[in-house]
Amino acid sequence: MSALDSAPVALCKLSEPAWPSPARAWYGAGIFTVATALALIDRQIMNLLVEPIKQDLHVSDTQMSLLVGFAFALFYAFLGIPLSRLADVWCRKTILCIGIAFWSVMTACCGLAHSYWVLFLARVGVGAGESVNGPTTFSIVGDSFPPDKLAKASAVISSGFYLGSGAAWILGGAIIEAVSKLPNFNLPVIGEVHPWQTTFLIVGLPGVVVAVLMMTVHEPARRGLLRQPEDSDKPATSRSLPLKVILQWLRNDWKTFTAIYGGMAFKAMASAGVSAWLPSFFIRTYGWNTAEIGLAMGLILLTVAPAGLLTGGYFTEYLTKRGLHDANLRVVVISSLIAIPFAILFPLMPTPMAALALYAGNTFFMSMAPGPQNAALVMITPNQMRAQASALYFFLYNLIGSGLGPLLVAGFTDYIFGAESALRYSLSLHLAILSPLSACIIWFGLKSYGETVRRMKALD
Repeated sequence: MSALDSAPVALCKLSEPAWPSPARAWYGAGIFTVATALALIDRQIMNLLVEPIKQDLHVSDTQMSLLVGFAFALFYAFLGIPLSRLADVWCRKTILCIGIAFWSVMTACCGLAHSYWVLFLARVGVGAGESVNGPTTFSIVGDSFPPDKLAKASAVISSGFYLGSGAAWILGGAIIEAVSKLPNFNLPVIGEVHPWQTTFLIVGLPGVVVAVLMMTVHEPARRGLLRQPEDSDKPATSRSLPLKVILQWLRNDWKTFTAIYGGMAFKAMASAGVSAWLPSFFIRTYGWNTAEIGLAMGLILLTVAPAGLLTGGYFTEYLTKRGLHDANLRVVVISSLIAIPFAILFPLMPTPMAALALYAGNTFFMSMAPGPQNAALVMITPNQMRAQASALYFFLYNLIGSGLGPLLVAGFTDYIFGAESALRYSLSLHLAILSPLSACIIWFGLKSYGETVRRMKALD
């Protein structure tokens, strides 16, 4: 049974406001892309700093995995849902402005930490600030682009993930190598500052500029509002829906939402585990330094990943024009299945160049998915619950993905293989389990998702 058949609410599609001009919509998409890139830089710079932080703070792989993943995901996941209720009724660009400024300051605060737990709390702050970014951004995007343009716009914004990751690798690697040659210095009150701390200070503070730019984005009128039964004689408004209405909407279409939420959570778990330990993999397996790793990974993310994003966006658009209502999730399933052998085999390669080649193949096919997977959720959720539905998506994505992904790899290394040099086998086992699992879960809801999209389109 579809949510549209049984939920105690009715979609109001009458007197919809005009779409924003393409110039305004794409300007906003550009700023969202920059903000997303910034978020990824601030989030992933720690991945390049695993080894020096471990050395200075004397922590194990498992402790470090908690710092990289769980500390960030903890408040990101739990704050995302209540903050998303604000995004469904308040000015969304203002919420984004505050969130960007906060996470940028907290990234800089990571550079002021002198103990594991202080660094842990600063990392929690980064996650808390970033929790508003995804749900709020895609709420605005859903009101800025028509459905046939949504996957492409989502793909462009999702490119910020790869641009940010690429910048984190290349610029982060260069910064780390540069500051590592500098002597430690002292700050009043703070005390001695190590090179890895200087890196956090450098990458954190530019976010304040992006926060100011966010206020120049056009706030579009809300579309696809729900009219509740008691308001049947009134125009639809953007007042927040009761939580029980939202939960019933999700429950009535449980197959579709299980596919999106569950599949993407395990998908995130696979990718987050790899991302967190990739620098250490190249250091321990091939003896590379941080600058070499950063340059190689950055070039892949800045060239191969955007090509995959565009391919995924155009492929989805092609399937949509051919009348396939499940086009978004279909592309996610296809690309995920093709990527599996690349993912499992790249850590086992005898040379770094062979590992990079297979990793590039995995990156291309996996990067086909973010645009359509984000568009998939936007297309089946009414406006007043769009940010909250996205927040639940990011809750699972980050709590399970970012929180448990790095921990699972570290657990394999510490407790199954029992040696840091066996990290390559941990990564391969991690991907061999999670990559097929996520693809199967998404495939499970493919038919249900297509039916939901068909019913939503019938209301236009």
